[in-house]
Amino acid sequence: MTRLREDITKRSAGGYRLALAAAALASVPAFWLKFGGGTAAHPVEALLFGLAIVGAAFLLSWAAEVAQLDISAGLALAVLALIAVLPEYAVDFVFAWRGGQSVQAFGASCPSGEVGTESPCSLALANMTGANRLLIGVGWSMVVFIAWYRTRRRNGKALKVGEKTWPWRGVVLERTHSVEISYLAVATVYSLTLPMKSSITLIDATILIGIFVLYTVRISRAPAEEPHLVGPARYLGSFADGPRRATIGVMFAFAALVIVLCAEPFAHALVETGKDYGISEFFLVQWLAPLASEAPEFIVAGLFAWRLNTNSALGTLVSSKVNQWTLLVGSLPIVFAIASGSLHGLPIAGTQREEILLTAAQSLFAVAMLVNLRMSLAEAGWIFALFAAQFTASAFVPESLHDEVLLINSAIYLIVGLMLLARHRGEMRHLVRDGFRTPYAQLSVQE
Repeated sequence: MTRLREDITKRSAGGYRLALAAAALASVPAFWLKFGGGTAAHPVEALLFGLAIVGAAFLLSWAAEVAQLDISAGLALAVLALIAVLPEYAVDFVFAWRGGQSVQAFGASCPSGEVGTESPCSLALANMTGANRLLIGVGWSMVVFIAWYRTRRRNGKALKVGEKTWPWRGVVLERTHSVEISYLAVATVYSLTLPMKSSITLIDATILIGIFVLYTVRISRAPAEEPHLVGPARYLGSFADGPRRATIGVMFAFAALVIVLCAEPFAHALVETGKDYGISEFFLVQWLAPLASEAPEFIVAGLFAWRLNTNSALGTLVSSKVNQWTLLVGSLPIVFAIASGSLHGLPIAGTQREEILLTAAQSLFAVAMLVNLRMSLAEAGWIFALFAAQFTASAFVPESLHDEVLLINSAIYLIVGLMLLARHRGEMRHLVRDGFRTPYAQLSVQE
């Protein structure tokens, strides 16, 4: 703590306080719209409520980073990843809740009701699938691209460690991250069964949330260590224990309040914007909403990568993927069941079956890439290129061919992913052993 205080100059402290204030004040226009009687066009509403959520997400990310000072390293990483995606959960829960209310009111599987041409259940799944694919396609590859650029800028094509210079071969994760990747692999294998069903049931929810609980128990055994804080989180970490914990508590409470109050009007404004301007509301909910809610997480990971702390950068995003693919997906049918007053699962209809298949296939492909705890520049390029290809194809091909495009992209992910797993089957055995059985004291020893 003393070292942190010494590193914070008056000038940097002023900048960090300004960043904290800006994140908090981003909610003021949204509160004016919600409580002050203000009115604006739907796109402006979406922008202002979205900015409030982004500001709250920054506060959550900074607070969660500082919380690593008080809990174990592995658990802190999971908490950071979980809290960073809370805005995504809030928006998704809005659509799942509306879907349940529509079923309760109209008795159909999930009618459009007042939400628009797309059913709220479809929009809930669209938001979930878009967030998961963005996290891997953009987030994971971004870390490697930034690290490669920074390494070239510093030492040509090599990475200097102490007195030695090593060839840069990509981002390498520590053995401790075998835990996240192993549990992600289990969740991914199970998720491949979801497209075969007519709904995500409460049984699916129990299994997926159970995987998340087991994952959390496993990483809670990681030893505590001083985190590598940057930016406003570093400034907050320089506080004495009492003031720091009080400040973090206030930040958590305020950010959570903003997200709860702004998630519903943000989702509504996005859908209405689509209807007003003839833009696919499905497209806006699938890509724009997750991009807004996950922007702070991407920025935090980008800052870690810029400082060549790639283990924390990619490790946080991998942990976020575990959270989204277990707790988020598992929570949606529970929210739907509560809102509908029934035990029915969240319906999977039409294109959503192919969307879930593509998301699960991409997850399998990404896990196969990280089986050896390494991601090279070429592998990151493949992840981004395949994501860009399916995104572009989905956006511009005729709607009549949409399902075929999703199936073709899913097949590419699955075939290449299975080939990679076959090639790295030896590393896969080591990964599973380390992920589920090896004590953390041994995982901390790098091979």
